[in-house]
Amino acid sequence: MNTHQLDSHSSQSISRRNFGQLLGAAGATAALGSHAAVDAACRAKFPALERKTIGFIGLGSRGFNLLDDFLSLRECQVIAVCDVAEVHHRDLAWGKGTAYGRAPAVKRVAKAYGSSTTSAVSVFSDYRQLLDMESIDAVVVATPDHWHALCTFDAINQGKDVYCEKPVTHLFAEGQAIVAKVAERGAVFQTGSQQRSDPLFQKVVELVRNGVLGEVKSMEVGLPPGYDKPMGSTEVVAPRKDLDYNAWCGPSAMLPLMQARHHRWWRGHRAFGGGVLMDWIGHHNDIAHWAIGMERSGPTVVEAVDWTFPDTDVYNTPHQYTIRCEYSNGVTSTISSRNKQGLKIIGSNGWVYVTRDVIDASDKRWLESDFVAGNFKVGRNISHAADFLANVDSRGECIASAEIGHRSITPGHLGYVSAAIGKPIKWNAAEERIVGDAAADELLKAVSYRSPWQIPAVKASV
Repeated sequence: MNTHQLDSHSSQSISRRNFGQLLGAAGATAALGSHAAVDAACRAKFPALERKTIGFIGLGSRGFNLLDDFLSLRECQVIAVCDVAEVHHRDLAWGKGTAYGRAPAVKRVAKAYGSSTTSAVSVFSDYRQLLDMESIDAVVVATPDHWHALCTFDAINQGKDVYCEKPVTHLFAEGQAIVAKVAERGAVFQTGSQQRSDPLFQKVVELVRNGVLGEVKSMEVGLPPGYDKPMGSTEVVAPRKDLDYNAWCGPSAMLPLMQARHHRWWRGHRAFGGGVLMDWIGHHNDIAHWAIGMERSGPTVVEAVDWTFPDTDVYNTPHQYTIRCEYSNGVTSTISSRNKQGLKIIGSNGWVYVTRDVIDASDKRWLESDFVAGNFKVGRNISHAADFLANVDSRGECIASAEIGHRSITPGHLGYVSAAIGKPIKWNAAEERIVGDAAADELLKAVSYRSPWQIPAVKASV
């Protein structure tokens, strides 16, 4: 019931090259919620691969950020949007601040393309109906974490390429399934760890990979603390008429609806997310792995230490946390809410620190624009969304592939297991297996979906 079966990956996608022309072809029958006319007109009138057609799944605050990113790119056309809510205002009182959801997204698309009508975009509350549109080349998944795996898996099974927000999946086994499915179907996948496309973070990677810091000794990965108290009202309320809360919960437990555990704050409970830890680890720890050449591997030892939890049953993710890691190349790291937010890498020749919009180093000459670190170059200087579209066209690998996204957050998954069993974990990164503790390995890979949803079944990875 939760997956679409498709025997072969579509060898040719269908795109639209002119928004106004397509509107004329589809006519007035392409009303909100009805995609047949737009889909048929697209296939009939514009068979050439010129503009990539995009569908959006998840239209909260981050979804709108990404919507603006893609709407600004001439290489693509947004033709469909999906959300389980017609309209909401994130964590603010009703009617206050920016409006999100299906209806505001349609208006945003129409305005961006200079259209006076909202019939230009197909609208859905069930993502599977969006995926049924043959004319869609790729989808952007910006749902809460607990929906990432199913939306991605079904999209790939329907022959779509996927840009999915980080963390790439909510649960470890989901990540393994997505990595295998991407490889099996030859799909293009971009994890939304956009710091990889930021020149400051790329500069740090080039400094380290070229040996400017000398022998790397340690890394300090600083993430924000989690929630220490309810971040909104804990009053249990009935869902508004324009919200399908059952669908919002999807494969996860259907917990009582309250502001403190819904828009923005849902990640505080393990049913829906992994706390602020898992929200941010895919950013700074991703760059840490990249810098030391471990982006397709991982640590050998992981230990959770000094975790504290909020004094409330609204959330069950840590407020303060530290994860110690050891790597096969001798590097050690701490991933901690107690570290300065960002990434500091310490080597035998000095250190470098980076966070968003800030870079510093023990030797300021390394930061000068004309400093040449060495032969290793990241080699990409386009936006994260543009990198995705370029690889949809070339069938190359994105800068933040599914495997890289999965590996960057693995220490967080392992940290949760270490905290649960109260001892360090020995990790075989090549086999993705906890060494010497079958019960801990089973805990790591456990998945419990609410009926009728099921974790995607995939072929063994090659």
